[in-house]
Amino acid sequence: MGVQVAYTTKAKATGGRDGVAETLDGSLKLKLATPKELGGAGGEGNNPEQLFAAGYAACFIGALKFVAAQEQKTIPAETSITSEVGIGPRSEGGFGLEVALEVSIPGLEAHEAEALVAKAHEVCPYSNATRNNIDVKLSVA
Repeated sequence: MGVQVAYTTKAKATGGRDGVAETLDGSLKLKLATPKELGGAGGEGNNPEQLFAAGYAACFIGALKFVAAQEQKTIPAETSITSEVGIGPRSEGGFGLEVALEVSIPGLEAHEAEALVAKAHEVCPYSNATRNNIDVKLSVA
């Protein structure tokens, strides 16, 4: 079971949660800050959970477009996903994540949207990477 890689990117983080993260092509550079809830100072800067939430939401919309196209349907440009990522200690030790994706597909009946969301969850690379590792809750708004 392999992946036929079609695109690769590289990013570098320096200084951990209170450092800097940037893509090696120079298109993205972010100051990082640890949230107060995780013992940090908070303040300006992003954290890995925010980046994961944004990436998962954007990727899932791509998966929705893919499965819709297979059914000769169109996903409206106003389609949005609110992604919530939580982090905390696991009962087994270490830390874990949980994710909730709230999907809004304007103009589609709820049952149609729910069917597309279920299919997208099967093909989305983020969903496949997290399956059986992270609790992902899906809902249609």
